[in-house]
Formats: sequence, C-alpha cells, structure tokens
Amino acid sequence: MPSFLNLPDEKYSGDSRSRRILASALEGKRLCMDDAVYLLQKADLLSLGRVAQGVCRQKHPGGIVTFVIDRNVNYTNVCTCQCRFCAFYRPPGHPKAYLLDLDAVARKVEEAVSQGATQIMLQGGLHPGLDLDYYQNLISFIKSKFNVTIHSFSPPEIDHIARTSGIPVEEVLRELMDAGLDSLPGGGAEILVDRVRRLISPNKISAGRWLKVMEKAHQLGLRSTATMMMGSVETIAERVQHLEAVRRLQDQTGGFRAFIAWTFQPRNTQLGGGYLPVLEYLRTLAVARLYLDNIQHLQGSWVTQGPAIGQITLAFGANDLGSIMLEENVVRAAGTSHRITVSEIVRLIRAAGRVPAQRDTSYRILRRFE
Repeated sequence: MPSFLNLPDEKYSGDSRSRRILASALEGKRLCMDDAVYLLQKADLLSLGRVAQGVCRQKHPGGIVTFVIDRNVNYTNVCTCQCRFCAFYRPPGHPKAYLLDLDAVARKVEEAVSQGATQIMLQGGLHPGLDLDYYQNLISFIKSKFNVTIHSFSPPEIDHIARTSGIPVEEVLRELMDAGLDSLPGGGAEILVDRVRRLISPNKISAGRWLKVMEKAHQLGLRSTATMMMGSVETIAERVQHLEAVRRLQDQTGGFRAFIAWTFQPRNTQLGGGYLPVLEYLRTLAVARLYLDNIQHLQGSWVTQGPAIGQITLAFGANDLGSIMLEENVVRAAGTSHRITVSEIVRLIRAAGRVPAQRDTSYRILRRFE
C-alpha cells in the first residue's frame, strides 16, 4: 500500500496560521475566502492532505471510494463559442465538423450498455442549427431503447438551446426533463470569474448566467455536479472566488451532488501555455474539500492527471474517481489520453486501502468489490 495514501495523524507542520485554519476545518468550522487563499499559498502540503483526508473520512466513514461506468457521446463538434482553451470544437462548415445521426448515437449507447454502463453523457458544442426539438428527440430516442441515466447538457448548452429556440431556460429544462433528462453535468464553469472568462472563452455565458441556469435546474428538481478547470490564466484568489460561488449556490439549493476539478490541457489549443504542476492540483483539490463543506462528494481526475495521480487524490480529500469513461474525445483532442478499466480502478482503490464500489449517477452503490 503506498504510504503516501495513508498519511499519519501527527501534529500538523507549517506556520501557526496554517495550523489554526486546518484545525478549525477539521472541527467542522467553515473556512472564509482569505483563509482558503492562505492555505493555497502557504500551507504545508502533507498537513493539508491529512486534514482533507480527515474531513473526507468524516463524511464517508466507511472508506468507500466510488466510480461510475459511462460513455461520453460527443454527438457534434460544431460550436460557435470558439473557446480559446478547447481543441475539440470545429466551426460550422469546417471539413472535419460532424453531427451524428440517431443510428450512430444508438450504436455508441448500445456498446456502452453492453459493457456495463449505467450513464450516458451527451456532450457537444453550441451548434447553431439545433433547437429544442432536436434535443428532445435525441433524449427520447435513447430512453425508448435503453435503460440508462442521461446525465447531459451543461449550462452553456442549456442556455444555447433556449436562445436558438426562443424560449426561457426554465421551459427548456422542463421539456428536456419530460423527454427523459435525468441529471445535469457541471461543464462550462471553467472559472466562475468574468475576468477569466473574457480571456479564455469570451463568447461563453457569464459566471452569473452559469449559476442562474444551475439554480433553475435545482429548483426544478434536477441534481447536478459542479466543476472547475484550473491552470489557465486565473489567480489563486480567483480559484477561491469560484469555490465561493459554488458553495453559496449550494447553500441556497443543495442541488450539487459532487465537485469535480481538473487541469487545463494546453496542447492544440489557441490559448496554449503550460501544464499546472501536479502538487498545485493536489493542493487545490484538498482546499476544495475543506471549503466546500456542503458538498458530499469530491472527484479525483485521473482523466487529466493519469491513474497514478488519480490514486493519490484519495489522500487529498477525494472519495470518488469519476467515470471509467468508455469514450472521451474532448480532453483527448488537447493531447491528453489516459484509459482505465474496471479491474484497474478497483486495483488502484484497493491499493490505497479503500473499498472500491461501482455507483450510479446518484451515488447509490451498485456493487462493492470487497
């Protein structure tokens, strides 16, 4: 068992302010934004990991670490948003632009279900030629053929459907739910600070609009995830502003099941730049566990970090390793490609001294691997 994944409960290292903040967090007291910034800048990394791991154990005393089997079906790569950090999209009319027909979607879903998938994420761009009717037909078609959870359409996609269809967001959400939409992913959040959004995705909805779409979804009974993409142009303080926006909305609605953070992948993108150091990713993940005291589940990103670092996230507050992800094309387009099987993820979790378990979208346990 990697010793790094079972850090001893020794006295915290670091300066007095860090120790005070960490002790307070372990006692269940809420962090303020200034304290979170301080931890990101100054805290001893292993002490931070110990406390995040301790808080995780308080929320999940059984030591279970979960994963879901799903497939990302990228039904189109056509997008008018043109985010500078995205290597996947193609503008309308591009020779490599595509839109899958229903038969092609059905084949992908059927392949996923045959491999044990319980969840499908329909993920595409902001296609100017698709309105609400298309998405309703797509969802109802899948639901008529397969018993799967449809966890699909991020807030920017929902807002785009509303604009192309000329109807309010709330009505779009109701119609999609009637067609069979079960859950909303947290994509398109990046950093919920408009200064950052203007630099990396100037054509995407504002931070306030992202939060408003999520608020409407939660009010209608749709549960969702919240996400963060770190390592582009944001400051440490702006990462904390993002966490604060998520925590504040969760206080109001309670609609976020989980928080998922990943790092910007720069290859093949207009934005370019370097990769966020792994230790900074782990530090931010641990602070997210402490700051988001009202969100139960924290996911480690093996998709962007690789399986070995995914395993180490279990020492920094994560209790979930996300999806087996039978297909993923967005991160792959940016030059990062990691794959994992059920047997491999079970082995990683066991080696960390945890109990592996397959879950569904709602975090109900479907199978434990004792």
